[in-house]
Amino acid sequence: MSPLQLIVVAWIAGLFGLGVFVRGWLRQRRLQERIFAADVPDTLVDDDVQGWLSYWLYTAGYRGPNATTLFVLATLVMSAIGIALATFTYLSGAVDIQVQLLSAIPGAVGEVLIPLAYASPFTLAFLCGGAPWLVVRAARRKRVQEFEQDLPLMLDLLSTLASAGLGFDAGLDRVLDVMEPERALPQEFRMFQRDTLAGRARIDALRRLGRRVNLVWFSAFISAVVQAEQIGAGLAQVLQTQAVDLRDRRREQALAMAMQIPIKLLVPLICCFFPGLMTAIAGPVFYGLFQMFDSIARNVGNS
Repeated sequence: MSPLQLIVVAWIAGLFGLGVFVRGWLRQRRLQERIFAADVPDTLVDDDVQGWLSYWLYTAGYRGPNATTLFVLATLVMSAIGIALATFTYLSGAVDIQVQLLSAIPGAVGEVLIPLAYASPFTLAFLCGGAPWLVVRAARRKRVQEFEQDLPLMLDLLSTLASAGLGFDAGLDRVLDVMEPERALPQEFRMFQRDTLAGRARIDALRRLGRRVNLVWFSAFISAVVQAEQIGAGLAQVLQTQAVDLRDRRREQALAMAMQIPIKLLVPLICCFFPGLMTAIAGPVFYGLFQMFDSIARNVGNS
């Protein structure tokens, strides 16, 4: 495979990954619009959060005024570093050394990995350019994990306080006092309190909270609380039901992840373990066969 073909394949893979990301984001956006079907302002969170990139960084916890600019600058710098490293790797002859080492593996097993050796400079450039995206994605996953861990306990405490006759705002203030302030969930609910203290209606503040978190299951919880607020239903039972649903969801998610482990193990098993195993088992056999055929051919030639 020529370097031009590798470049084309890398671009196609990058465009495919970008299409998958945009498709998932649009699907989640449509779900958010269905849940919040009421009158919602054009700005998703605040007046200074505009555009999908700013909103993505906002939901990942990067909420500074220059977050988008710094992210784009970091992406450009890392892309330039990746291109420089890829050029140095290609011109230094490291690719040829990799090809020679792979070709020296007996049994022609290494020839299967030769295209990966040719693609290594482009892979290095792609990884360097995508490093800021991976960092933001990891921060977003960490926030989601904190939401999943803290929200059921918070709902249980709020339900207990509501059953004891304490109001939602007073109970929320007491619960937030005993939670770690650097966690993502207390920070979001503190912003919810600031919205209500600033004069916003509680329903509007709850909807803004759901849009800031931007999770489907969290939006369902917000929708249930908003509905209970609108019809005057008992908040304690609603919170208890949502806590049970969230725990069931985490249990089902853990079971699903456990069932995916054998499938995910196939890729490293086939790519890493199986070639070495075949080389260790079948390599001496084929080497002995080649020596036998070589000796037979020499005997036939001498006779």
